[in-house]
Amino acid sequence: MIFIKVKTLTRQIVALAEELGLNAVPEYRTPDGTRIDIVILDGERKLLAIELEASFKWFPQRVLYDVVKAHRAGFPELWIVTPFKTSPGWVLNYAEEIGLLVRLVNEKEILEELEKFGRGSVVLPRD
Repeated sequence: MIFIKVKTLTRQIVALAEELGLNAVPEYRTPDGTRIDIVILDGERKLLAIELEASFKWFPQRVLYDVVKAHRAGFPELWIVTPFKTSPGWVLNYAEEIGLLVRLVNEKEILEELEKFGRGSVVLPRD
């Protein structure tokens, strides 16, 4: 079984965001009552939603729900931290259609990528 160290990773993301002058909010409550695992804000400006997905069961459906939550909450970008390399298929196309950038990120890459993002130098690969 594959695990993501959710509490440890959350603490690390919050600390790194603070170092970058950003605000990371764990368990962010959206206006419609859902929760996003971690969000990155620059003051009141919504920059990035991060979801931690360690379960392979119903993976495309979970990703779809993450996409809907991030989009409805007004985030322009969503990163899904997952150990799985499987694509959620059409869900990524749907996210693109509604104008949400989605990226699947490995647990080992998230801190390095967040640092690049916070410094404004992240380049998202396009298919």
